[in-house]
Amino acid sequence: MKNSIQRLLFLISIFLTSCNMLNAQIENDIKMYTATWDEIINNGKLDMFNETNFDKDITLVMSPENMVGNENVKAFYANYVKGFSNIEFTIVDVFGQGDKIVKHWNFKGKHTGDFFGIPATGKLVDLDGVTLVKMKDGKIAREQDFMDNMELMQQMGLLSAPGNISLIDGLYKAFAVGDIPSVLGIMDAEIVWNEAEGNSYADGNPYIGREAVLNGVFARIGADHEYFNLDDIILHEMSNDQVLATLRYKGKLKENGAIFDTQAAHLWTLKNGKVIAFQQYVDTKQLADSVGK
Repeated sequence: MKNSIQRLLFLISIFLTSCNMLNAQIENDIKMYTATWDEIINNGKLDMFNETNFDKDITLVMSPENMVGNENVKAFYANYVKGFSNIEFTIVDVFGQGDKIVKHWNFKGKHTGDFFGIPATGKLVDLDGVTLVKMKDGKIAREQDFMDNMELMQQMGLLSAPGNISLIDGLYKAFAVGDIPSVLGIMDAEIVWNEAEGNSYADGNPYIGREAVLNGVFARIGADHEYFNLDDIILHEMSNDQVLATLRYKGKLKENGAIFDTQAAHLWTLKNGKVIAFQQYVDTKQLADSVGK
């Protein structure tokens, strides 16, 4: 009986020692891992991609093909280090078990250099992501990043927010039924509105704010026309959160009864679900000729 108890205590001791060793190893791995990426991203030390910190076959799990080897991985992350300035890379949370580490990170920076062939846009980015990591003999052996690349492209101004087209479509539909309050509601309080040069309504350019647009443009349109319709509207999604509308103005002037059918274009700029700028392009000669009839 005594021997059995001793054997049990011995096994428990071995188990606890093994657990302590494993805990110490993962703690060391996490410490080394976080310090390495802090030096690489925040301090631009690309020479940290070496066999002291990374396994010689370090693998980035990617689609459609993984990236393998220190030089390839170094070249990949050089796009971030050299493509952005004012970088703030923060590991928000990190934990591990066995030879695996999970990190939640945040990346901030200004796009001032070449980034995977994309010229500098000057845009600020603020992106969160998660990385799954596998360690091997105290070195980083494999990583797989999970991040919203669509959001990154949007923040860099290369893609527009997905709801922009719907917002502008709703604006035109509200205008068509005379729902001016809804039209104004889609505009930012400090919207910058510009009529086409040569248009009679351009005398107030730029109109700043909703009230200026209401009184300087919409009220005058209503006063000058028996009817004024926007037809054949086609919306085109642009970069930098802009939407281009091609359309036709069809209306009848009160002053002389002249009817016009004129090609036009509108460039809308949006931010956070509101229109912050508008630029009109129109055949102002045709409009002027109508007034002179």
